[in-house]
Amino acid sequence: MQNLILFHRIKICNLIRPFGILTNTNKPKNQINLIVCNMSSSSSNVVKAPRSVAKTFLARDAKEGSGDTATRRSIGGYELRRFDPFLLLDDGSSETGHAAFPDHPHRGFETVTYCLMGAWKHEDFGGHKGDLGTGDLQWMTAGRGIVHSEVGDPTKGKSRALQLWVNLSSKNKMIEPKYQELKSKDIPEAEQNGVKVRVIAGEAFGIKSQIYTRTPTMYLDFTMAPGSHLEQPIPLSWNAFVYVIEGEGVFGKETSSPSKSYNLVLFGSNGDGLVTWNKSSKPLKFILVAGQPLNEPVVQHGPFVMNTQEEIEKTFSDYFSYTNGFERARSWKSQNARGFKG
Repeated sequence: MQNLILFHRIKICNLIRPFGILTNTNKPKNQINLIVCNMSSSSSNVVKAPRSVAKTFLARDAKEGSGDTATRRSIGGYELRRFDPFLLLDDGSSETGHAAFPDHPHRGFETVTYCLMGAWKHEDFGGHKGDLGTGDLQWMTAGRGIVHSEVGDPTKGKSRALQLWVNLSSKNKMIEPKYQELKSKDIPEAEQNGVKVRVIAGEAFGIKSQIYTRTPTMYLDFTMAPGSHLEQPIPLSWNAFVYVIEGEGVFGKETSSPSKSYNLVLFGSNGDGLVTWNKSSKPLKFILVAGQPLNEPVVQHGPFVMNTQEEIEKTFSDYFSYTNGFERARSWKSQNARGFKG
């Protein structure tokens, strides 16, 4: 029986997010007060103390998914295990749309899927189904447990999507699963001085997202015209990064070397915002993501993220005994992922 349980654990970790058990021994700190600031931005000294770049690196290939899925991983990979409160950032694409992440579980965090191109179909063991087209968003709170699948739609051709994992605090890890889903047309947008923003979470250019973030989070999609300049406030003490989707941009200091597509740019914690220049002849597209650190211990085993080793052990017991949130996994198989191997 012990060998069987070990086999199942290895299977889960290799099937979905092969991290092994990773522990953060940082002790909880006093709760950080949320700084309320003006999130509007322009090129007129909105940011008084720009954040400096701490590290830049290229997202590496990760063996994830089935079909012709190609995945690049930045957070959660070799270069950066996690960046509190963020656990993972994957950039998944398919030349044909024939791609899938077959049936797999989650517990203890949220997954944020942002479709950049093509279409994806989602289905879970509770009967929830949905389609994500270009520009659509799904903010899924796994909470105490979800088993689901994500499958590309070949009829829509090439596909590309970003998936971010946002950790939940200990008090929220066992809440009931929830979804927040927005069609592209419902994501608020604004444009100033050659800079366009889509506000997925948080606020920018005076507009706010309707997404509720249990772990306080900012998620902004910027497109900058050649020659444009951006200043975007970031709440003090929040961790922040940029992921470049297309083009190249200069971040932090005007004299810095440009960061290109598939690069993740980490910023130091000192400073009140992001300053960016597009000095190239082509548009620059990137996401700016920031979040309030939880400062809690982290124990992760593949798709399960808790605070202690005992909680991870209990999660495995719940999953394989179909209890405490995983009851519906006993006989469920997704329709979308049939024909794909895990």
